[in-house]
Amino acid sequence: MELQLVDISKPENINFILGHSHFIKTVEDIYEAIIQSVPGVKFGIAFCEASQDRLVRWTGNDDEMIALAQKNALNIGAGHTFIVFLQDAFPINVLNAIKMVPEVCRIFCATANPVQVVLGQSDKGKAILGVVDGQTPLGVETEKDITVRKEFLRKIGYKQ
Repeated sequence: MELQLVDISKPENINFILGHSHFIKTVEDIYEAIIQSVPGVKFGIAFCEASQDRLVRWTGNDDEMIALAQKNALNIGAGHTFIVFLQDAFPINVLNAIKMVPEVCRIFCATANPVQVVLGQSDKGKAILGVVDGQTPLGVETEKDITVRKEFLRKIGYKQ
């Protein structure tokens, strides 16, 4: 088996979700889950089909997000994986809806951070072994950091 690292290619402020599923209807079901969760969200989805035609299946409602999803899915190339790029929404807005899609098996990450996908390649294909999401912590938060975190969450409306 050969190990590979693939960087997710995207603009700095764009969030994405990387996951694993098991069926060709993934793109349509994730589309429905997202569109029902956040009015006005812009997104693109791509899914690496693992058998038959073995195409990158895709959908979405924004050309830029669709192109990012297609490009990154093709670069990863691991069967039955999907990637969703979001604009005007955060993963937290759609993550539970995506997790509830019956064919979704797991979520590897949901972030806007720089990400490297750790792949294993055999003679049968590629598998996602994990992800490197962001950078290593520099220390433990102080009381001041806790106050800043709490204020930020309330400012953006995620806590009251």
